[in-house]
Amino acid sequence: MTEAVARDERWLGEELDLDAYLARIGYDGPRTASVDTLRALVRAHTTTIPFENLEIILGRGIPLDLKSLQDKLVRHARGGYCYENAGLFAAALECLGFEVRGLSGRVTFGSLATGAIRPATHALLRVTAPDDDRVWICDVGFGAGPLAPFELADSAGEFTMGDWRFRLEHRDNLWVLHQFGRDGWIDRYTFTENPQYRIDFAVGNHFVSTSPHSPFTTRPFLQRFRPDVHHVLDDLTLVTEYPDGTSESREIDATDLPKVLTDVFDIELEPADADVLVTTPWRTI
Repeated sequence: MTEAVARDERWLGEELDLDAYLARIGYDGPRTASVDTLRALVRAHTTTIPFENLEIILGRGIPLDLKSLQDKLVRHARGGYCYENAGLFAAALECLGFEVRGLSGRVTFGSLATGAIRPATHALLRVTAPDDDRVWICDVGFGAGPLAPFELADSAGEFTMGDWRFRLEHRDNLWVLHQFGRDGWIDRYTFTENPQYRIDFAVGNHFVSTSPHSPFTTRPFLQRFRPDVHHVLDDLTLVTEYPDGTSESREIDATDLPKVLTDVFDIELEPADADVLVTTPWRTI
């Protein structure tokens, strides 16, 4: 039985080095808890910090305590996946005066039509600002946008962030986010408004980072999202996607991984880690 913990809705923003975080994402605007600030922060975080699972492939765990998140994503300029990005971003928003609630999503990628149920392993955030009565969803950890928070409202429908297209639907108590890409319109994930706490993120993170059934324990998976292009490295296949749905892909050699990580994903590994990634089949690490 999982040990019970005291209810804690905080994201430990008081422990965040806010100056270092804002410098990391290249944000030098107002530090007021406004919707305009929220939009700017989401765009800066999403386009600066890449999505990556390399620590798992290198045989290490994914700690979610704020010190570890700052050391990795801020001080060492690495990336992370949803639980890491959401935890760091939530702390920054809390520090600035936003109200933040964790949410959990089920990544579907078209499986809604089949009726299949996938585990709720995606972390996103429900955010409100003191200057506005709307509710916003911030998803800085999916690796493919959106570039801005989107309003949680039945009337949202189809919306565009930069040139990227999305659509939000409300089905009973379930929200569904769709995205337009190389396969046309596809359901990306579903989520509810049930609150998730740091302990819930820790449980989901454990499954995603350790289970042989997780997509992130078998091969490198990285994403780099920009306003006009989306790069994806899946195993040794490098895919470049564009907002109009076109894409191109090529296979790379394992020896080229360090260069691709640096040139495409802005990740520079320590030499020892780069050697492990190149010389050791990751499925046996």
